[in-house]
Amino acid sequence: MLSEQLSSTAKPATLPTFWVRDLPVYGDVILAPMDGFSDWPFRSLCRSLGSAMSYTEFVRAQHIVQAYEHMALRLTYEEAERPMVFQLYGDDPDELLEAALRVQDKNPNIIDINMGCPARKVIYTGAGVGLMRSPLKIARIFRKLSNALEIPITGKIRLGWGGCKNYKLIAQIIEENGGQAIAVHGRTKEQAYGGQADWDAIAEVKTSVKIPVIGNGDVKVPADIDRLKAHTGCEAVMIGRAAVGNPWIFSRLERDSVSPEAVRQLLHQHLERHLAFYGAYKGMVLFRKHAMQYLKLQRFSRRVRTEIITQNDPEIFLKLVDEAYAGLGQAD
Repeated sequence: MLSEQLSSTAKPATLPTFWVRDLPVYGDVILAPMDGFSDWPFRSLCRSLGSAMSYTEFVRAQHIVQAYEHMALRLTYEEAERPMVFQLYGDDPDELLEAALRVQDKNPNIIDINMGCPARKVIYTGAGVGLMRSPLKIARIFRKLSNALEIPITGKIRLGWGGCKNYKLIAQIIEENGGQAIAVHGRTKEQAYGGQADWDAIAEVKTSVKIPVIGNGDVKVPADIDRLKAHTGCEAVMIGRAAVGNPWIFSRLERDSVSPEAVRQLLHQHLERHLAFYGAYKGMVLFRKHAMQYLKLQRFSRRVRTEIITQNDPEIFLKLVDEAYAGLGQAD
């Protein structure tokens, strides 16, 4: 685990917002697990700004069982992130159980099963949203894990695949076989991340189970958080793409209200963690996708943005960022 301790800028809740079995969760806004984004540098910043839980990027159960070394980085976290959720994916109940037993030794608070990823490379192995086509297998997975593990098991689902929108059935199967919470992305496999999320479907899941439900989809501004909760009755809201470049949404701040100086400071902090976590070269390259999102909402020309994000040298990158933001201050 990393030794640095994070300080929260968001006002903590004094009472639990909801419980995952015997685990209290303080807060109702959560960073969604996103492959390529929900690493320690980004998660930790979102947690410090008010995200109520930390989900890892998903990890393939087979890679855990076969002890792939690169998986260790995805499961790196620190105490300040708790409650800490390790998300696994796969389609073999026994393999998922073995993987879950192994990662339980790293002391997460929860293990979550991904049943929502629509990526071709995942679903055609029978995992991700592909697993929703096998309700009996989902039952076996949750029964095995809930009986064998000491920590709660949860699941993240979509609405379904093709003409089979079986989200209510899957939610009930998860609950009946020991699952302790469900996150629901209100889109089908075919929608991927486009089109409109179906909040009515999330509400249907909420009325069909007694365990906590976390709603996900089309939450873009702070007002959407309360709108989704009011519409669905869900305990919490999960935010994915809208948080990239805008982690202040977890503090319920409008992006336009965040000063250029605050953006500049957080960008510095985020890059510093990236470099410490991944090393200089890889950290700089992987940070570009974040830099693009931080910078595109500011009043920079395309030339300036391109010059900044194509830099490989962190010192030059930060120098150009500081110069650009100084120019904004002079313009104001």
